[in-house]
Amino acid sequence: MALDPSTHRSMSGASPTAAGAMHVVDLPDRSACGAVQHRADARPVAEIVQTRTREPIVLEVSVLRWAITIGLIVGLLALDLGLAAARPHAVGFREAALSSVLFISVAIVFGLVFTAQVGGELGAQYFAGYLVEKSLSVDNLFVFVIIMSTFAVPEIHQQKVLTFGIVLALVLRAIFIALGAALLQLFAFMFLVFGLVLIVTAIQLYRHRDADPDPQDNALVRLARRALPVTDDYDGGRLLTRQNGRRAVTPLFIVLLAIGSSDLLFALDSIPAIFGVTEEAYIVFTANAFALLGLRALFFLVKGLLDRLVYLSTGLSLILAFIGAKLVLHWGHGISDSIPEISTNLSLAVIVVVLILTTIASLLKVRRDPETRAHAGSLTAHKKPDTSRNG
Repeated sequence: MALDPSTHRSMSGASPTAAGAMHVVDLPDRSACGAVQHRADARPVAEIVQTRTREPIVLEVSVLRWAITIGLIVGLLALDLGLAAARPHAVGFREAALSSVLFISVAIVFGLVFTAQVGGELGAQYFAGYLVEKSLSVDNLFVFVIIMSTFAVPEIHQQKVLTFGIVLALVLRAIFIALGAALLQLFAFMFLVFGLVLIVTAIQLYRHRDADPDPQDNALVRLARRALPVTDDYDGGRLLTRQNGRRAVTPLFIVLLAIGSSDLLFALDSIPAIFGVTEEAYIVFTANAFALLGLRALFFLVKGLLDRLVYLSTGLSLILAFIGAKLVLHWGHGISDSIPEISTNLSLAVIVVVLILTTIASLLKVRRDPETRAHAGSLTAHKKPDTSRNG
């Protein structure tokens, strides 16, 4: 899927002639590291990427490379979720830890290979995007825990719920990636819109950082309960069953509606966030996909630890606000060169520092006050915060 350098919009929204010479980096079709083909300059790719003139870089990805990448991700997803579907069971700590290490390692190796092929700038964009999406995915897991606890989902059926949630999240994010990329190509002011959306989201998340979303207050859940007969029993993990001779849905059906709604909301937040790190659709897709891979195992690994991340919502609100400001400045720079932009390396550094400080501060808080419990955070206030807890 090669990009035409004569029509591709640069990160500043300016034309190639206005922004300076545009360098095009071709991503080779082969999956292993190798020589990187590039046009418009005879210098090595690393020199092109690290040039101090901040010339626009266009990543060209062939149809074959897209096919190989998607095939790899689908294969890994099928391996992870297929094994879970074939043998429903309560996942132990050892199994969850091994699976989590495997999928995180795959994401890191992919990033290193990608960086070796295209250079440090685009590689930094991938790792920054991956960290942002992984952080949001952990918060998504927090909501999954709340939903499963609210509806008392038996442990043996939790893998089925997670499988549905992860696959739907991947599908929704792929749709929003395509939509977001198209909007940014057509309208430069969408950088401003996305930035303001993230800033408002960050403010609301910080304001309600001590709240938890209420799955019972979900509009789809309320509608389903009014319109459909719902049984009290999970009936072996079925979605539909018979009660008193007529069709009825089980609580698992309602749980999947709640999970699907949360996936939609997180997709609406995560796509503007990662477009604040990179404009390349290939990087956006791979960072999202690898962040979602292994989420099932990570759920069982960290669900007992999530209560300790008392400042997770605060940290996420800071990251979203920072990326929102980055998008607004980026839009402003397209109007006037006097308005500064935030570099990818600075973005990566800020994200890493915020995540480290958030984790350390959370653990110190819980150590001082063992009764403190974390909250997932909410965009709206569902209930008054418990004054005995801090998050």
